[in-house]
Amino acid sequence: MMQFLDKEILDKLHMYFVTYGMNFVGAIIIFIIGRWLASIISKLVEKVMHRTRVDKTLISFAKNIIYAALLILVLIATLSKLGIQTASLIAVIGAGTLAVGLALQGSLANFAAGVILIIFRPFRIGDLIEVEGTKGIVEELQIFNTILYAVDKRRLVIPNSKVTSDKIINLSSINKDKSWVDMVFGISYNDDIEKAREILQKVALSDPRVLKDPPPFVGVLELADSSVNVVCRPWVKPKDYQAVRFEILEKGKIELEKNGLTIAYPQRDVHIYEEKK
Repeated sequence: MMQFLDKEILDKLHMYFVTYGMNFVGAIIIFIIGRWLASIISKLVEKVMHRTRVDKTLISFAKNIIYAALLILVLIATLSKLGIQTASLIAVIGAGTLAVGLALQGSLANFAAGVILIIFRPFRIGDLIEVEGTKGIVEELQIFNTILYAVDKRRLVIPNSKVTSDKIINLSSINKDKSWVDMVFGISYNDDIEKAREILQKVALSDPRVLKDPPPFVGVLELADSSVNVVCRPWVKPKDYQAVRFEILEKGKIELEKNGLTIAYPQRDVHIYEEKK
């Protein structure tokens, strides 16, 4: 009797292994090969896009999207091999996706903003931009974030929704290899504008990091309430932007005052009238 039961159990185990074990092994094979193919295809697409000189921003974004989409197809095929009804599973995934989407509205907003940045391309990899008052060189545009290498050597991770919600100043839109540094010096209304122009041009050109072509521009920006605002715009390489700005602002003030000019600051004259009784 025991021998009969043992044989029956072994027969059932053999049947289960033949029926489900092979499916399990097949599912593992499908997942491993499918994942490998997804990686190969995404890298192949990346190489093709590089050869066709597509923008680096679009290449990185497209590669991640293609890999994620292929991986989802591989998972569905794997589950189907295990005998799981994928039709009902897709419905469950859809309902779950809706719930997760409501819980992750911020992440979806960042994703949508990333798509907008890819389509309209207000900047590209390597551009010097200003976002939310911070200047930096675009290092990478990811699905949810934009990576900037700040001019003060910090690495900034900015959500894409923050990038698109504020104004984007592209300081490299004219030329990729150089950008101007915008500095304003307020001098007194009694000072000689031409003398101030000569001093600031000399200060700018004395810095070896300032490019000689085109030459620095110095001119009157506006006639403000308490000062004549003179703008100084030397051209530099993006990596030197912040360092040049710091030094020329300091040297410019010192040289202007050394030559008898006044760095103006807001003033107000108060006149008191005494009422006669």
